[in-house]
Amino acid sequence: MHLKYKTILDNAGINTPLRLAHFFGQLEHESGLKPIAENLNYSADGLSKVFKKYFPDIAHANAYARNPQKIANKVYANRMGNGSEQSGDGWKYRGRGFVQITGKDNYKALSRHYDIDYVSKPDLLLNEPDAIKSAIWYWSRINGNKLADGDNLLAITKAINGGTNGLEDRRQKVNKWKLKLGIK
Repeated sequence: MHLKYKTILDNAGINTPLRLAHFFGQLEHESGLKPIAENLNYSADGLSKVFKKYFPDIAHANAYARNPQKIANKVYANRMGNGSEQSGDGWKYRGRGFVQITGKDNYKALSRHYDIDYVSKPDLLLNEPDAIKSAIWYWSRINGNKLADGDNLLAITKAINGGTNGLEDRRQKVNKWKLKLGIK
């Protein structure tokens, strides 16, 4: 995939082995290097563990379990530029692409950056060329090149994920890319 997007990666400064290793290692963890939409098909138990803030007890979680659209509308309501749970924005602007761009504010900013209407056509991020553009845009927003130059896996993971979810898998994938790109 790297050579396929060499020009756009070069233009974004994602052009050293260390930057490329961190960029592609994180993308591989987030999406398996395939443009995807966030699934959100959680059981009640899963909701209680992953989204405890929104589902404080099993009875509440049961009302949403295995209903991805309803879950997205609940957990993404009234934040990231999304409207209320009833607006449907949570589902419409759920994570998509290689790094799971999430929330109406991010879709708007991405649209402005590329002059492509991702707000009314969010599924464009399921196309590989748009998914790579969104990943590069997000990488720039989190200052990924600077963090990669410092080989700071933890900071990159927190910037992408908001926490340390999957840190060990991310480390393994970044290390795999480092070997692939000749970094010892």
